[in-house]
Amino acid sequence: MNIDLVEGRDGEASAPGEPVLEAEDLRVWYSGPSGPVRAVDGVSFSLRPGEILGLVGESGCGKSTLGRGLLGLLPDGAARDGVLNFRGTDLLSLKAKQAYALRGGSLGMIFQEPLTRLNPLMRISEHFAETLKVHEKGISKAEIERRSLEALRVMGIPPTRLRAYPHEFSGGMRQRLMIGLTLVLRPAFVVADEPTTALDVLVEAQIIRILHDLRATYDTSLLLITHNLGIIAEACDRVAVMYAGKIVEIGDAREVFTRPRHSYTRELLRSTISLSTTGLNYIEGAPPDLTDPPSGCHFHPRCPDAMAICAQREPAVRTTDAGSRVACWDADRRDGLALSEAESAPLEREEIAVADEA
Repeated sequence: MNIDLVEGRDGEASAPGEPVLEAEDLRVWYSGPSGPVRAVDGVSFSLRPGEILGLVGESGCGKSTLGRGLLGLLPDGAARDGVLNFRGTDLLSLKAKQAYALRGGSLGMIFQEPLTRLNPLMRISEHFAETLKVHEKGISKAEIERRSLEALRVMGIPPTRLRAYPHEFSGGMRQRLMIGLTLVLRPAFVVADEPTTALDVLVEAQIIRILHDLRATYDTSLLLITHNLGIIAEACDRVAVMYAGKIVEIGDAREVFTRPRHSYTRELLRSTISLSTTGLNYIEGAPPDLTDPPSGCHFHPRCPDAMAICAQREPAVRTTDAGSRVACWDADRRDGLALSEAESAPLEREEIAVADEA
């Protein structure tokens, strides 16, 4: 959709260069028996119309919490702080009813495991009808059918399957239905939380192609959460690498994967498996306890490049010559930033016990 202005569902137009979503120093924490859990700790990024940002990191780093926190889908006892703007509206200042009204029509989410989200007693046509009626009052039956069939067409599902039940579809088709149910409302921003989990590579490729074509059909901005670095490289414009509640590196996907600056990014890429892999590489240890994260850089207890300063002070976020943003003392050293001899001395890492392994 190559046009100068992108008109949202509510009639509001956004310039193509104007961010749809902006997060600055966003924090999400849960109450816990041993203190607050800092699941998202000072995250900043922005998304423009039609842009796909991949979010990658180990389990427990805060990816899903960040995705749900952006939409306000958090459990009781959770809290948010910072700045979160959607088309100029501060989402954190909205009342519950106002935030609820935005979800679905303007802010969408594609969940994992579609069988846990689809009602087994309802036909697919009823799912679409319920979704449209709740968010678009007074919509006609003819318009519901037209929009439902259009969503199925975009997802590559035959129109003859509109009245089928969820259990009559394969896993890949159910995931495409979940995407269709989200996009039928034409939201401006969508969080896709592990949309290819447990799918074979052929179905993964279909889902990637559909997500990659979203900008051409709906000009939707997408936050794609996944463990799969191959999907990020294939489908995303930019990638954000998350560790212990923080985005430690963010930039153009090709640039980050070709020239990773953060030690954690390099270790993640080294752990991927390809046809040329001769041995299994992995990162020793496990992500830290977010109620009491390590001092300095949170990755330093597991980092092969850790220096003395890494355990003492948290690195500042810096923009590289390629336009990426990274928070890593080793990246600063490699780029020629001055560190004293004591600060750059190799850090003696404690031996990681088997019990501490992931």
